Amino acid sequence: MNFTIFFNTAIFQGIVLGAIILKSPLFKSNANRYLAYAIFALSVLIANLIFEIIDLYSTMPFLRFLDDVEWAFLFPVLIFMFVVHQVNHPIRNSKKILWLYAPFLYSAITNIFYDCDAVAHIFTIPHFLKSILETIGSFDFYLILVFMPFMAFYTYSFIKFSKDKQEKKWITFLWFLVYALMLSWMVAILTGLLFEYDVSYVMQILALFATFLIHCTAYYGVFRYRLADNKTGIEELLNKKTLLDNEIAAEEVILKKGNDANGLEIFTKENPYFKRLEMLCEEHQIYKDSNLNREKVAEQLGISAGYVSQLVNVITGDNFANYINNYRVEAVKEMILDSDYENYSLLAIGLESGFTSKTTFHNAFKKSTGMTPNSFRNTNK
Repeated sequence: MNFTIFFNTAIFQGIVLGAIILKSPLFKSNANRYLAYAIFALSVLIANLIFEIIDLYSTMPFLRFLDDVEWAFLFPVLIFMFVVHQVNHPIRNSKKILWLYAPFLYSAITNIFYDCDAVAHIFTIPHFLKSILETIGSFDFYLILVFMPFMAFYTYSFIKFSKDKQEKKWITFLWFLVYALMLSWMVAILTGLLFEYDVSYVMQILALFATFLIHCTAYYGVFRYRLADNKTGIEELLNKKTLLDNEIAAEEVILKKGNDANGLEIFTKENPYFKRLEMLCEEHQIYKDSNLNREKVAEQLGISAGYVSQLVNVITGDNFANYINNYRVEAVKEMILDSDYENYSLLAIGLESGFTSKTTFHNAFKKSTGMTPNSFRNTNK
């Protein structure tokens, strides 16, 4: 049975789905960005199998540069990055997790360097060095035998930090599909090596499973378990009937009728722009962006930065910086009281909540609560 047409469809769908997730404002988040990259990596893995089946490497040997890089090192890392960003775990900001990319970089550098001689003939590698590279390259699969189970258990350990039952269900389902695919692939390759079986047909079956994974990501992630932040908001946006648009339209009618002669009447908590700002803070937690400023908020609200300041100053009696910091302080308090974060340092919690430095964090916390973060933690132990 020739599965090529299914694989071509899967590659196309993977590229399209990844592009939609990256480009659409409905799915704009760091977590979804990593999921899109993971789908691209999976599409490359399927493409390499297609090239092998149709023997494209014979006529286009330069494709060996793509095939010889071990993409199986990259795919699980991108899934891990998706999970830790989706559950908002502080480790996502740690530079230590960048070491997870080391096996992929090692594979990419050594194999590309080798192919510059063997495939492209750009230069000639000395015989002794080529032997070393060939020996190193033969260890790729054995490294995967260790790396893949490690990534499976390590990624799973972070799913529990999701506070949304539906989200946790979706992430667990995705995790299961990913590692059922990857571990089955490992078993198939290992069986072929140990018993000298032809596993090409099995690999085609697994590639079909990979196409199923892409379909599930599209259906469950986008339409059922919400890759975007707000399913209702997506539906309203698609229908062009969002509540915010109606409120703003109503406000514009009031302004046109001249009901705001003093220019102050609209500056209440019922102001549609202010309500939208509160929603962005409370539901979308924009305050966790350490680079958040008036200009970014103004762009999301569709108003000027000056108008943002005026709204916050008049309605809350405070400036924009303090208004955002108050949300950050409340987030810190919630995390301190949450047993899941009892082993995290106060600074890590502060940075996770959007503060940019220890000094800013401590000053804002003390101003809001009258005590230091450490005193608050000790008081609530």
